[in-house]
Amino acid sequence: MRTYLIKRLLWMIPTLLVITVASYGMMRLAPGDPVRASFLAGDAAGGEGGVGVRKDGESNAAREFRRRFYLDQPWYVGYWRWLVGDSERNRGGIIRGDMGDSIVLSLGTPVWDVIAEKLPATIKLNVWSFVVVYLVSITFGLYSAIFKGSFADRFISIFFFILYSLPAFWLGIMMILFVSRYIPWWPISGLSQMARPDETYWHSLGRTFLHYVMPVACLSYGGFASLSRFTRASVLEVIWQDFVRAARAKGLSEWSVVFRHVFRNSLVPLITLAAGILPSMLGGSMIIEYLFNIPGMGTLMLQALSSRDYPVLMTVMGLSTFLVLIGILISDILYAVVDPRITFE
Repeated sequence: MRTYLIKRLLWMIPTLLVITVASYGMMRLAPGDPVRASFLAGDAAGGEGGVGVRKDGESNAAREFRRRFYLDQPWYVGYWRWLVGDSERNRGGIIRGDMGDSIVLSLGTPVWDVIAEKLPATIKLNVWSFVVVYLVSITFGLYSAIFKGSFADRFISIFFFILYSLPAFWLGIMMILFVSRYIPWWPISGLSQMARPDETYWHSLGRTFLHYVMPVACLSYGGFASLSRFTRASVLEVIWQDFVRAARAKGLSEWSVVFRHVFRNSLVPLITLAAGILPSMLGGSMIIEYLFNIPGMGTLMLQALSSRDYPVLMTVMGLSTFLVLIGILISDILYAVVDPRITFE
């Protein structure tokens, strides 16, 4: 197992390099200019605060801004400085844990401070969404497999696929309009409100719960169809195997057979899908967070994309890629835990 882990971890290095090089190169070559997008460049490019305007229309302040963040250099030079740092400017680079500074959103603020401010909201949303989607999907998928061909099985399949066909942004807008008109006391934005002086802990917890209901529902319902069908198919593949017949022949109850023998051996496809939850916890959902005015990572990414804040974008993309690789590695390890027939060799 140790050899397997070392090989997989070593293979992550070139994978991360290729993905981050391609991401940085495409961002730098895409249309858009972070200097003009920032408030500093707005003044420096001809506003009242700009001084020393050059022939090309940019001031000395804008030129210094480009030099400070390597925007006056070719894209591969900027990538190299982001990766290994710059000793002359006392920057360590991403390989030393220095993620650089934001160049537009929070000018001069370390990227990690910008991310740390937004990350908790996204993690909370995705943890609750993960719990809801797996709890609902596995429960109904298992029920559909046990009662295959019944009216309940067909109804669950049709209902979940109808939900799957509904765009998240459309359903979110419909929920906001409905709640605003018919349930005006239900919160439709943010994740919490300021506590009231006369409010008990349970009242505060209840109001916070109401804030989470709609965004978590919009993040979760799309996964019900696919995950429940994966669960159903996996259970049906296992439920008629010889070791299950042997368990029934021993006189075990049907529920004991299902949960002790069938369900455990049906977990491998579910583990594969669970590996994708790690990057989503970092990246967030741009549409849902924007729609419900949630200050999370999705909103941050949307703002960073529109303003071309390269350090923020590169840090989030790099960490997301790393989490994808780690998630795949964890899922591979869990295969052997769930199914002893699978070995690392």
